[in-house]
Amino acid sequence: MILIAIDHAHGAPRRGAFELVSAARDLGGEIAAVVLGGPDAGPVAAALAAFVPRVIHVDDATLDHASHERRVTALAGVATELGAEAVLLGAGRSGQAVGPRLAWRLDGALLEDVAAVRREGSTLVAERLAYLSRASLTVRAEASPVVVSVKAGAYPAAAPADAPGTVASRAATFTAADDAARLGERRSVARGRVALEEADVVVCGGRGLGDADAFERHVVGLAHDLGAGVASTRAVVDAGWRPYDEQVGQTGKNVAPQLYFALGVSGAVQHLSGMNRSGTVVAINKDGDAPIFKVADYGIVGDVHEVLPALRAALSGLD
Repeated sequence: MILIAIDHAHGAPRRGAFELVSAARDLGGEIAAVVLGGPDAGPVAAALAAFVPRVIHVDDATLDHASHERRVTALAGVATELGAEAVLLGAGRSGQAVGPRLAWRLDGALLEDVAAVRREGSTLVAERLAYLSRASLTVRAEASPVVVSVKAGAYPAAAPADAPGTVASRAATFTAADDAARLGERRSVARGRVALEEADVVVCGGRGLGDADAFERHVVGLAHDLGAGVASTRAVVDAGWRPYDEQVGQTGKNVAPQLYFALGVSGAVQHLSGMNRSGTVVAINKDGDAPIFKVADYGIVGDVHEVLPALRAALSGLD
């Protein structure tokens, strides 16, 4: 049994959920999915039933904003009940926190942040990128069950199954230890745009833009035109122009959009490691020797302040 742990937001599965379905199908065998959350997670479970033959909804409103310990307890309960040989989850920040805890709780193995996973006999074998994505490592699970966190964009989104699956609800039992850590105040930054991890198009700005006003004018402006996510390099975040939750790179987020605009981005290897799974990369930089051009599918050598207005005007003419 392969169990998929589903991330969701605003009453819908995140895009990575359907990529995990593809990974599970490649492994073969029985597949089930688990959705954590109160009644608002019910539609998420129903949506997953179109892709997975069995969906378990752990119906507990405390899991909507729970500590990682409560989420681990809920997932471990379902995995044990089903006799899961592997649990697949996304390699985002939630997966980074939950994955190691869950592997320890199940007394199993952890294959973390992998780009591919396959069977070799009774063993699960994964490929993961290392050294800022310059090398690929093969890792094998020597214990069972195996918790596998999968990089965003590593698999295509799955198509619906031929027949709909079933949804069952169950309760979770927690202990005092699950509340040893409690979440404090939660605050969300209002964006009004598509979430960066969910975006099919991402517009990223670097220090080459010059200042925060130029970033807002060019990067945010183009993102608004395209309905895209806004991303930043570490230098931009360190300069205080943009919040950390927009940072892409080794110490930020990993994204895998279909189209990635790099505006005034030099292309340091730390940044490239966070966007190297992008489909098409378009770079604009006045330095023709900037490393970003080595990974760009289309490159424009020029001043972003001159190129962007012309590009946006051309795009507006396509409506």
